[in-house]
Order: sequence, then structure tokens, then C-alpha cells
Amino acid sequence: ILTKEEITEFCIRHNLPEFRSKQITRWLWGKKATSFNQMSSLSIKTRNLLSENFCINPVTIHNLQKSSDNTIKYSLKLYDNLFVEGVLIPSKKRVTACISSQVGCSLDCTFCATGTLKLARNLSAAEIYDQVFILNEEALSNFGKHISNIVFMGMGEPLLNYNSVVDAINLITTEE
Repeated sequence: ILTKEEITEFCIRHNLPEFRSKQITRWLWGKKATSFNQMSSLSIKTRNLLSENFCINPVTIHNLQKSSDNTIKYSLKLYDNLFVEGVLIPSKKRVTACISSQVGCSLDCTFCATGTLKLARNLSAAEIYDQVFILNEEALSNFGKHISNIVFMGMGEPLLNYNSVVDAINLITTEE
């Protein structure tokens, strides 16, 4: 995951105007660009420079299941063809998103189906953020409301992926 500071440093190293870092950050985290070619406010030369140095690995919806109570469970595909689950839980006043922090889980909790899976890997902060972005778009589309609550109760144990979870929370809650 690239921080605002790392994007700014990259722009400075490549003699790009300082405002470009804000544009790139907005495209990545605000508009959720899934390719550098989507960044239409950047020159083709700048988009090519970004493509040569970085990659965007978006999380995508693989499958979904709707229940009779309007809860929607998503299978989300990661760049390496692994999958995690996310869930939207609507109520009259809010929509809660249940997101994953790991692919599988290393704990063997008897009450949890994920516990029967082996831990494949931790999710990056970007992958956690992508889940929230996708589920928020789905909440707007399906329920006409933004996500109001986020719980880390999908796959994995969030405290065993503490740094990525905290970084993702910072991305999710930033005013930008």
C-alpha cells in the first residue's frame, strides 16, 4: 500500500508537480481507480510512469448470496485468486459491513467455520480498504444508504493482522 507520503516522494523524485500526488491519492483511495489508465486527469506520460513502477490489485466481487432478511454475503476475489467473505447486514437505521482481515484463520475456534480453514495469508491494508469501498457501493445500490458500521468479523482474527487493520482503519476514516 502506498501512503500519501510515499506518493509525494515518488512525485518529487520524478519531477512531477506536488499537486499530482494529491490527484493520484484521490484516484487511488477516493475514486477507487482499478487501473492507472482510469486516471484521466493525469497525462499519459504520468500514467505510464505509474504503470512502470506500481500495480493496482483490486478486490472484486466473485459471487453473492441474498438471504430472506436482506443480508447479502459476498465472496470477494483477491489478486492472487484467493477469496475472502464480506457481508452487508441492513437494519432500519443502518447498514453494517462485516469484513475480513485474513484469508483463512490460524485459530481453531470450534464455533467458527473459518477456523476449519488454514491461514493462507494476511490481507494488506489496501485489500481491507477495498472491501469497505466495494461494500459501501453495494449498500448504496441495494439499500440506498452508506455503511454506518464496520465490524472485523469476516475471515481471520484482526488482532493477528494488527498493522494492516490499523492502516486500513486510518484510510477508511481519513477526511480525504
